[in-house]
Amino acid sequence: MIQLLADPHAWAALVTLTAMEIVLGIDNIVFISLLVARCDKKQAKRARQIGLSLALVFRIAMLATLTWLMGLTAAVIKIYELDLSWRDLILIGGGAFLIAKATHEIHGEVEAADSEGGPSAVTSSFALIVMQLVVVDLVFSLDSIITAIGMAEQIEVMIAAVVIAMIVMYIASAPVAGFIARHPTTKMLALAFLLLIGVALVADGLGFHMPRGYIYSAMAFAASVEIFNVWAGRNRRKKHAKPG
Repeated sequence: MIQLLADPHAWAALVTLTAMEIVLGIDNIVFISLLVARCDKKQAKRARQIGLSLALVFRIAMLATLTWLMGLTAAVIKIYELDLSWRDLILIGGGAFLIAKATHEIHGEVEAADSEGGPSAVTSSFALIVMQLVVVDLVFSLDSIITAIGMAEQIEVMIAAVVIAMIVMYIASAPVAGFIARHPTTKMLALAFLLLIGVALVADGLGFHMPRGYIYSAMAFAASVEIFNVWAGRNRRKKHAKPG
């Protein structure tokens, strides 16, 4: 351990891996924020704490089983000319779940199915929220962990990068969820992001890689436009609220 602290290559690997984990965690932050946006503050905080804590434990456990994890890339199913590994199947399943979840939520928003229920519709299934947080985090983390194994040689560096990234995700999830709760129009945008991410995961599982840079650029552009819309709406309300 002391040798690692004095090794500049280990520090460089830690910085690179942490940055990568944080960037790849953007998808997860969006999902967490959507999932807890309608909870009251106390339950939302508990859901984030429990869900991300369990996800951190599972990520470290996955890193500790390197041989098994790398074996996930070996083909287990062949469909015509398409070879699918366990990794591919997990990505396809996780992507399909995100597509179904986002579609269900979009339908609920369009039909105003939850307009009468308020927070109770979400808080009544607290255990389900936590379970979804853990499962989706594992799906999102699978690719990043496999990449981390290829980028760093010391498991201590990998675990440190994962821990730092999870702390950043926990800190960021609260303000993002609060922003979505205060500005309902942003929820539809976030759900559209989730739908896009689900499609990208399914495509990756089927062997059609979609560069994440394109996806994140589109998300950043759409988010910036929405922020300007929220800003303009706030200014209009202030203007109308002034007397005379």
